[in-house]
Amino acid sequence: MILSARQELILRKVVDTYASTGAPVGSKALAADPDLDCGPSTIRNELSLLEENGLLAHPHTSAGRVPTDAGHRYHVDRLLHGPDRLPVRGGLVGLMDMQLMRREVDEAMRVTTETLSQMTNLMALVSAPPIDTATVRHVEVLALQPQVLMVVIITSTGGVTKRVFTFESPVDPGLVAWAGEELNGRLTGVGLGARTLRARLTDTHLGNRERAFLDALSPAFTDLMSTAEDSLYVDGAARLFAEHRLQDLDQIEDIMAMLERRVSLLGVLRSALGERDVVVRIGSENTDEAPALRSLALVAAGYGLPARKLGTVSVIGPVRMDYAVVIGSVREAALQLSRFIEDIYETA
Repeated sequence: MILSARQELILRKVVDTYASTGAPVGSKALAADPDLDCGPSTIRNELSLLEENGLLAHPHTSAGRVPTDAGHRYHVDRLLHGPDRLPVRGGLVGLMDMQLMRREVDEAMRVTTETLSQMTNLMALVSAPPIDTATVRHVEVLALQPQVLMVVIITSTGGVTKRVFTFESPVDPGLVAWAGEELNGRLTGVGLGARTLRARLTDTHLGNRERAFLDALSPAFTDLMSTAEDSLYVDGAARLFAEHRLQDLDQIEDIMAMLERRVSLLGVLRSALGERDVVVRIGSENTDEAPALRSLALVAAGYGLPARKLGTVSVIGPVRMDYAVVIGSVREAALQLSRFIEDIYETA
């Protein structure tokens, strides 16, 4: 669909005005805009043409126009492919710059989610990197009691896992100290998802006593992957449900169920991992993958390493949102997290 420059400007004005007021936009209000150099009759004609093309809707006979999902999509496509840098509300970049680089990944996810929700006044979601992308940073083998040991694994992403082992008889303290040094030497820098991890836990050159002891402790590492779940950080659900943005009780229940299940929502967010830029799904575009979002908009972007996206940053809000600000904020948050992730992984 090709619109004239005037029609594109009028459509953008309708989308922006509707986003800020929530009310249909009339020709008189548009005629008073100094950016439009035409009168009400010309504007009415252009509005009719935009409506015929399915970009605007007429809720009532005497009312103004509101953008349809297709109108929002046309506007968003121009934002995504336009030459101008999109705005980021004050505080997002500064707050993240000051805090993220001083924290581990778990806290970085929380800071990003909270900040993005506050800046957009919408619900923000950040999916953490999957555990199989992390490497072992440090291992501790601690004697809690003569017969009880704890293995602590610290990963490159700042994750800390603990596993307690109980033996039938007291364990030699010298064997405990040896195991800590041996495991650090063998596993530091090895990926938790790497095939070499299990091989490095097995060494036929060790004596029977040492080999049996490492075998007993190996589930701390091998079971870690099978029990791991992708983490999803959510903030601002109350903001989404406030101010009468959602009045359909059934839809609110559907969204809450989706947030509780997490798995289906993570599947939706993963669609952004294969995209080079921000992904926007508007209203009915969500019906197939996420029916609960059928009257909402999803703005998401992947973040991670130069050669691989590891997670997503996203915002969910009403179709009537300030797309320029939300897209700019999501894009900036993904950029900041990517820089942080690169630094963490390089220094691991």
